[in-house]
Amino acid sequence: MYRLDDSHALVQTVDFFTPVVDDPYSYGAIAAANSLSDVYAMGGTPITAMAIACFPEKGGDMDVLARIMSGGVDKLHEADVALVGGHTVTDAEIKFGYSVTGLIHPDRVMTNSRARPGDALVLTKPLGLGIITSGIKSGRTSSESAARAIEIMATLNRTASEVMIQRDCSAATDITGFGLIGHAFEMAEASRVTFRFLSERIPFIPEAIELVREGVLPRTARTTWSMVKESTYFSPTVQEDLRNILLDPQTSGGLLICVKAEDLSGLMSDMTDRNVKAAHVGFVEEERKKRIVVE
Repeated sequence: MYRLDDSHALVQTVDFFTPVVDDPYSYGAIAAANSLSDVYAMGGTPITAMAIACFPEKGGDMDVLARIMSGGVDKLHEADVALVGGHTVTDAEIKFGYSVTGLIHPDRVMTNSRARPGDALVLTKPLGLGIITSGIKSGRTSSESAARAIEIMATLNRTASEVMIQRDCSAATDITGFGLIGHAFEMAEASRVTFRFLSERIPFIPEAIELVREGVLPRTARTTWSMVKESTYFSPTVQEDLRNILLDPQTSGGLLICVKAEDLSGLMSDMTDRNVKAAHVGFVEEERKKRIVVE
């Protein structure tokens, strides 16, 4: 962030990645939604974006690049964000995303370090996206689950963010490469609290658990577990398949929001009214030995 004056600050972020789905247009849309997500997680309003593209110099189909960019700009238009430029470089592997600039009030920034004991935890998108996209790459994901994952990843976190800032919320983050547990650990550590998750309330794409049982799991899930295992407690009743879904790296995942318990019903009602399928997944507690507890 960069403060301009007492009422305005810039939020600037950048993100780009290799294709996660086969369709170029969908890939572009997902890349745009993902790039905008950090601004929404802070309660900001994205206003401009600059494209970043890597594309093969030889053998690349320029129509594919055009469709990627078309999907991205359509998603930016949906978000009322202006595309103001960009940069491309030659690369053997396709990569695409955006640098995004947004606006926010300096005194109303939603960080990941102010969670309060007694807050409720709310998740705004289901998990399993990394597993589903890994299954797409290996040809093991059904067309129905692939379509569902694309729909989720291409959905902006804009509405969830707009609802969040109207309620008594203390902290938030978007769930991306470290999965739910990894990002929750970062929040709990920074806030000096413990997060308690109720596993039966955590939504996920049903086919993800079937793919996990078949051995489909992104490598970074294991990397995240090595980072957080000393600070995480899983109840023996939580099956290993579900543990892996909670560690699954997400692309353009939802927001994890800490809201005052007394304002939970209002937040959930507002989310429902605006077609956000949010779930109450746990609570924030006083600091204890373990940062994350999953029951």
